[in-house]
Amino acid sequence: MINFEHVSITYPGATEPVLAGVNLQIPAGELVLVVGRTGSGKTTLLRAINGLVPHFTGGTLTGRILVDGRDTATNPPRELADLVGMVPQDPMSGFVADTVEEELAYGMECLGLAADVMRRRVEETLDLLGLADLRNRPLLSLSAGQRQRVAIGSVLTSHPKVLVLDEPTSALDPGAAEDVLAALQRLVHDLNVTVVMAEHRLERVVQYADRIVIVPGDGESIISGTPSEMMGNSPIAPPVVELGRLAGWQPLPLTVRDARRAAGPLRELLIGHAAPLRIIKGERDATPLTITEKLTVRYGDVAALRNVSITITRGEIVALMGRNGAGKSTLLSTMVGLKPTSAGIVRTNGKDPREIKGPELVHSVGLVPQDPGDLLEASTVAGECRSSDHDASVEPGTTRALLALLAPEVMDGVHPRDLSEGQRLLLALAIVLAARPPLLLLDEPTRGLDYPTKARLVKVLRELAATGHGIVLATHDVELAAEVATRVIVLAEGEVVADGPTQAVVLASPMFAPQVAKILAPEDWLTVSEVRTAMIEQVG
Repeated sequence: MINFEHVSITYPGATEPVLAGVNLQIPAGELVLVVGRTGSGKTTLLRAINGLVPHFTGGTLTGRILVDGRDTATNPPRELADLVGMVPQDPMSGFVADTVEEELAYGMECLGLAADVMRRRVEETLDLLGLADLRNRPLLSLSAGQRQRVAIGSVLTSHPKVLVLDEPTSALDPGAAEDVLAALQRLVHDLNVTVVMAEHRLERVVQYADRIVIVPGDGESIISGTPSEMMGNSPIAPPVVELGRLAGWQPLPLTVRDARRAAGPLRELLIGHAAPLRIIKGERDATPLTITEKLTVRYGDVAALRNVSITITRGEIVALMGRNGAGKSTLLSTMVGLKPTSAGIVRTNGKDPREIKGPELVHSVGLVPQDPGDLLEASTVAGECRSSDHDASVEPGTTRALLALLAPEVMDGVHPRDLSEGQRLLLALAIVLAARPPLLLLDEPTRGLDYPTKARLVKVLRELAATGHGIVLATHDVELAAEVATRVIVLAEGEVVADGPTQAVVLASPMFAPQVAKILAPEDWLTVSEVRTAMIEQVG
């Protein structure tokens, strides 16, 4: 179905190809998972399948890519639209209509299909993806999970043989992610669609894959194989695989169910060892960095937040969790003064955040939004870093040093729009951190980040908390919360439904429990690193 023959791709101005000598065959009717480090070239590989690379992005492509016999070099994206459907990382960036039904029909209109065919396919797609109740809804009113399903549906109505998705679950809560992955699995099994997707959160998707393609980057060759073959030696693996490696399980489990069956001896080994408490050692006091009392925020007649009362103090890392649309981003925006309140109060650094302006605001609270591009405006990474140093009134080179810590692979002369999604996020984080605000707010901070990069982020967050910063993470990444959070707050329908120590909250929730907790239940272990430490102590 898809054949890469000696393919190399080099972007303008680059000295080395982002992909070099790629030979890859993907059969029809498989779900193929593309994994690799942040910025390794995964998105380039995906975009090459429908000709966006190089027809849209520019650059030089050598070798040949055939999709169902068509050469992408001589068939630009518009001539592959009936064959390949592409769903970008941000579904909203690809929408052109106003309502769900109109968006589903748009692609068929471009192909000139008959009205009766269009009507039938819209109905089929609404049923297949569970969108029938949303057909007349404005796209702007949908949750992230609903938008993702609409984006998939908008390309499915053209009946492509290949569906390409870039990070389809990165902005979704665990429940919404399961819905999207179940829909993709139905396409593969029932309709013989070939699905190729890039995804960093392997704990969500590896069990669905028929084949894994690893893009190492740095000029190394791409390799592919079955999930069992690839996970055996891959430096990038989900917690269930890492735990299996640590415990010496053979074959390595890819699902929580298989791991639980093998985990009996490990549970016995851990008896008598208590999982460590989540306490950040360092500067802590009871002085609130931000406080809300009976906070209510409305969008028209809809209450995004209702009677929310919380306090964030120095030295704690709070994971703000909940379904898409629960009010997490609204709460962060209100803490930094971007949203007006309808009732109640919010105080950040002792003041109404809407009254804090300019340098005082930058040095009081920092927000890294879900779309990091909102903070980026220069034409180069170096320019962004210089502007950040100036705006934060810090020593020249401060922002660049932070970026080198977070993303050492990012070069000064690169345009921010040419960075991967994860690299743009790390650049935005470095810009915010340059001012050293005591309160740091991060909205989906691990979107687009691989496991090693996420580990560097965790280390930075712990160091910041140890020096007295308060950190709030709005996240769907249950593994991040398990690794770094000292406290978890769960929102539902704009209300606080849980607030307490990480172990107490996540262990009580099947939705937000990490893989290790599910495998070793009823014991209260959350991460592989905790188990590794206990095993070392047992041996010692």
